[in-house]
Amino acid sequence: MVQASIEIEERDIQKERRLPAPLAPLERLAWNYWWSWAGDGNFIFRDLDPSVWEECEHNPRRLLKEVSDFRLMQMATDPGYIERVRRLAEKFEDYMADKQFWRGAQSETKITPEHPVAYFCAEYGIHHSLPLYSGGLGILAGDHLKSASDINLPLVAVGLLYRYGYFRQRLTRDGWQEEHYGETHPAELPIKRVTDAEGEPLYVEILMRGRVVRAQAWCVSVGRVSLYLLDTNIPENEELDRWVTGHLYGGDRETRMVQEMMLGIGGVRLLRRLGIEPHVFHLNEGHSAFLTLELARELTEGPEPLSFDEAAQRARARCVFTTHTPVAAGNDEFEPAVVEKCFGDSYEKALGLTHDEFLDLGRVDAKNDLEWYGLTPLAIRMCRSTNGVSRKHGEVSRSLWQRLFPEKAVEDVPITSVTNGVHTPTWVAPLIRALLEKYVGDDWAHACTHAQERWRRGIESIPNEELWRAHSLLKQRLVAFVRHRSLHARLQRNEARDYVEAARILFDPDALTIGFARRVAGYKRWSLLLTEPDRLQRIMLDEERPVQFVFAGKAHPQDQGAKLILQQLARWKYHPLVMHRAVFLQDYDQEIARQLVQSVDVWLNVPRKPQEASGTSGEKVAMNGGLNLSVLDGWWVEGYDGKNGWAIGDATASTDSLEAIDASDAESLYKVLEQQVIPLYYQRNERDALPHLWVAMMKRSLETLAPVFNSDRMVEEYARRIYQ
Repeated sequence: MVQASIEIEERDIQKERRLPAPLAPLERLAWNYWWSWAGDGNFIFRDLDPSVWEECEHNPRRLLKEVSDFRLMQMATDPGYIERVRRLAEKFEDYMADKQFWRGAQSETKITPEHPVAYFCAEYGIHHSLPLYSGGLGILAGDHLKSASDINLPLVAVGLLYRYGYFRQRLTRDGWQEEHYGETHPAELPIKRVTDAEGEPLYVEILMRGRVVRAQAWCVSVGRVSLYLLDTNIPENEELDRWVTGHLYGGDRETRMVQEMMLGIGGVRLLRRLGIEPHVFHLNEGHSAFLTLELARELTEGPEPLSFDEAAQRARARCVFTTHTPVAAGNDEFEPAVVEKCFGDSYEKALGLTHDEFLDLGRVDAKNDLEWYGLTPLAIRMCRSTNGVSRKHGEVSRSLWQRLFPEKAVEDVPITSVTNGVHTPTWVAPLIRALLEKYVGDDWAHACTHAQERWRRGIESIPNEELWRAHSLLKQRLVAFVRHRSLHARLQRNEARDYVEAARILFDPDALTIGFARRVAGYKRWSLLLTEPDRLQRIMLDEERPVQFVFAGKAHPQDQGAKLILQQLARWKYHPLVMHRAVFLQDYDQEIARQLVQSVDVWLNVPRKPQEASGTSGEKVAMNGGLNLSVLDGWWVEGYDGKNGWAIGDATASTDSLEAIDASDAESLYKVLEQQVIPLYYQRNERDALPHLWVAMMKRSLETLAPVFNSDRMVEEYARRIYQ
C-alpha cells in the first residue's frame, strides 16, 4: 500500500490554538465527527460557549478558535466539565481502539480492512457544519457511514468537496424563495488534506473537455470511516475547471457531467493513489456510474489488455448499485453532444469502443440514436446487483427498467431492494435516549437491532408519565425554537411590526403539533393540505382541540413550479386566522430537521403513489416516539401495522386521473385527522390528564419501527446480501 498520509494544512498548524491541559482532548475530538452522535458530544462543545457555538453553526474547530481565553480558563477550572471531557475522550479512545471488524452472520468475509467497501455518493449529510448535502440522499449517505463505523464494517467513502455547497434559502415578504451561497473554507473545518509519501498534496488527473483537470483530496473522519473528498479549486486548473466542484447540483448539464466524471473516474484513481483495493464498489445513486467504466479501462489498458466485454464482466462483478428514484425523469440524462464534449474520443478509444457503442452503454434502446445518455441504465448494465430502497420501490424499479431486460417478465427483472433506515444515535433526542438507557440498557442502540425482545420489554416498561413528560418537554423546546427562528426571519425581512411581534407568541405547546418538512416538488403534494382551506381552518382553530402545523423545505433553484407551490403556502400562513397556528421555517437543514423529528406529535407525508422511493424523515420521527400519518408508499407500506400510526387512503393503485386521486387522498387526510388523530390526542384520563391511548401508540411505534428502520440493520443487510 502506498504510504499516503493525511496532514493538516501548514496555515492551519499556524492557527491551531493551544488549549489548557484539562481541555486538550477537545482538540482530538473536534477532528472526528464521532462527537456528533456520541451521548454528550454536542453538549461538551456547546457548553464551552453556547453563544459562540451558535455563531459558528456548531462547528467545533471554529468554536475552539473563537472562544475567548477567559471562557476557556473558566471551563478548564470547572471540575464537573473537566470530568465530562475526560469521560467523553475515554469513550472515543475505546471506540477507535476496537479493531474487531464486522463479520456478520458468517465465519469468514471477503470484506476486510485491506479490502473494504468503497462507497460513492454525490452528497453526504454527516452534520450541518459540513454542508455537502441537499436532502434525503445525503442524509442517508451520512447515516450509512455512521452505522458502518458503529458496526465496524470496513468501508471508505468518496465524494466531492463543494466550495459553495447547496444553496441557503431565504423567503421574500411575498413568499418567493431566493437562493444564496456561502463559501466553505477547508481551514475552518475538521477536514485534512491528503498528502503523498513525500508530504506533498496528493492529486488525481482527468482529461475532460479536452484538457487535463487536477483535483486535490481531503479526508473527513466519521468515526472509524474515512470520507475522501475531491476538490478542483486549485491554482493549476483553468478558472472554469476550478468550478467543477463549486456547487452541489448547481450549474448546467455540462457542469453536472464533469462533476460526475470527477466523482466516478477521479474517485477510482484516488483510491489507486492511496493503495486501497476495495472488495466491492457501492454506487449510491447513478451520479458515480462512470466509476464502472474506469474499472473497465484499467483492464483494457492493463499489462495484459482485455477486450471491453471481458473487462466489463470483471468490473461488473465488483460493483453494486442503489437507485433512489422511482420515476424515469428523476435519473440523470445527457444529450450525446454533452457527452462528446466532456469525454472527447480518447476515453472510448481506451475502452476499445466505437463512438456509438460508448453512447449505447447509457441508452435503454441501443438502436435509438436520439435517446439521451442515462447514468442509471449505465449503472444497471455495469453492476452485478441493483436494488431499490424499499420493497415498493424495488417493485416499481423492476417495472420502470424492464426494457433493459426484454427477455424477462417484470417480476424476474434482477432488481431487489434494501429498505432505508436512519442512524438512531444521531436522530434520537437526548431525553428519549436517557429513557432508553434507563429502561432498555446502555446498549439500547445495539438491542434495538439485535435484541428485539429485550427492546420490546424495555419500551413497554417505560411509565406513560415519563414518556409523555419527555415528549412534552421536547414540544416546549420546539415552540421556543419556532418562535426564535420566526422572530429573526421576520426582522430580517422587515415585516410589519405586529407580524414580528406575533412571533413571540406563536404556537401552543399543548396543541396537537403536525410537522411537514421535505423537498418542495410536485409529487410530494405540498398543496394537498390546502385543498379545502375553510375546512382546514376549522380543524386548526377549534378552541377545545386546536391543531398547529410547522413546515420546512427547499425548492430546487430551477424548479419554478415548486417555488410557486412554496409561495402559495407561505402566503397562506399570513392569513390572520391561521398565523398563530402555522409557520414555515426557512433554510431547512439538519438542525431544523432534528428539532422537528424529535418533537412533533405527528409527521405528515402525502406523496403521490408510487413516487416516494423510501422516505426516511418519518423513520426519524418514529425513533422519538412520534407518530406517522402518511400515504401508503415507500417505507410506510412496510412499517404501518394499523396500530403504530395512520394511513391516508389505501395501498391499491388507482387508474383515476391525477385530479381525482388528489381529491380522494385529500378527503382521506381530512377524515383521518377529524375522526382519528385529533380525538385520540385529546382523549385524556380524568385521573392524571394523560392521553394514555396516544402514549400506547407512541410505544407501539417505538417497538415496531425502530428495530427495523434503522441504518445498522440496513448496513448489515447490505453487507450480507449485497456486498458479499
